[in-house]
Amino acid sequence: MRVSLKDVAAHAGVSIKTVSNVVNNYQHVTPAMRERVQRSIDALGYQPNLAARHLRKGRTGIIALALPELGNPYFAELTASVIDAASQHDYIVLLDHTGGSRDQELLVSQGFRARVIDGLILSPIELRTEDLRDREQDVPLVLLGERDYDLPYDHIAIDNVAAARDAVRHLIELGRGEVAFIGARRDRSEPAQLRVRGWREELTAAGLPADEGLVAAVDGWGHADGARAMRHILDSGRRPDAVFAYNDPMAIGAMRVLHERGLRVPEDVAVVGFDDVIEGRFGAVTLTSISPDKAAIGRLAVESVLARLGDSAPEPRRIWADYQLVERESTLGRPASPPAS
Repeated sequence: MRVSLKDVAAHAGVSIKTVSNVVNNYQHVTPAMRERVQRSIDALGYQPNLAARHLRKGRTGIIALALPELGNPYFAELTASVIDAASQHDYIVLLDHTGGSRDQELLVSQGFRARVIDGLILSPIELRTEDLRDREQDVPLVLLGERDYDLPYDHIAIDNVAAARDAVRHLIELGRGEVAFIGARRDRSEPAQLRVRGWREELTAAGLPADEGLVAAVDGWGHADGARAMRHILDSGRRPDAVFAYNDPMAIGAMRVLHERGLRVPEDVAVVGFDDVIEGRFGAVTLTSISPDKAAIGRLAVESVLARLGDSAPEPRRIWADYQLVERESTLGRPASPPAS
C-alpha cells in the first residue's frame, strides 16, 4: 500500500503542509521539526511521487541529453556526470544519439521530443548557426562543446586553444622539439581546428617550427584512427619525438603503433592525449592527458537548463569549465623503483 503525505502527517502529529515543506526541502522549517517528520518518513517508508510533483508545475521531470558518440569514453563519463547532477534536482535524463549527423542534430534541436522534455543539453558537431537561429521551440537549450554559434543560448565549454598550448608546452619543457599532432579533421570540425591552432601557437611561441608534415588528418576519433594517423607519419619517413593527440583513444591507438615499430614511450616518443578517460589511467603505460572537469560540465549544464525554467533566468552566457594537465608515464616515464632492502 502506498504511503501518503496524510499518513506521514498523522504519524508525526503535524499538518500535511508541514510534511510537504520537509519533503520539498523548504528552508523555513526548524531543524527539530524536520528531524521529527524525517523519522516518520523513514519509519513508514514514504516515497514522494516525483512525476506528480513535476506535473503540478507543468513539467515532465525529464531532461534530454543529445551526444554525437555514445561509444566514446569521454561522452560516457560526461553522461554519468549529467545524470548525477540531474538526480540532485529529482530529474531523469533521456539520452539521444546523433552520430554527429547534421540531420539528427537538427531533428533534436528543433524539438521532436518537446512534448516529453523540460530542456535539452546538446553537444553538436555539424549543426550550423542558421539551424539554431531559426529554432522555433521554446524548450530551453544548453550547448556543450567548442563550436561557437554566437546565439542566445547558454554554452558550456573549455578553452581548447589554451588547453592544447598547455599540452604542447609540457612536451617542449621536457626537451621535445619535433611534436606531431594527430587528429586534424578532413571535414570541418571546430574542436580539432582549435586544438591544431593551440599546437601551432605554442610551437611558434617557443621558436620551434610548426611542421605541417607532422599533422595527420583523420575521419574519426577512435583508437583505429589514431593508429592510422601514427602509421601515416612514420611511413612518411618522419620520426617525431613527441605526439599530441586530439583525444585519449587516438593517443592510445598511436602508442600501440609506436610499440609495434619498436619505439618506446616516453623514451623515444612522449605522448599526450585529451579528455582524461579512465582507459588511459590503466594501460601498460599510463597516459598524460588534458582533463576537463566533467563533473562541473554536467552540473553547469543541468543548472543552466533548470535556470531557464524559472522566472528569473540570467542572460544567456558562455561558461568556461576548468581543466588541468594530468602528467603520467607517457611523458614522465615510470617512477624509479625503491632499492631492495
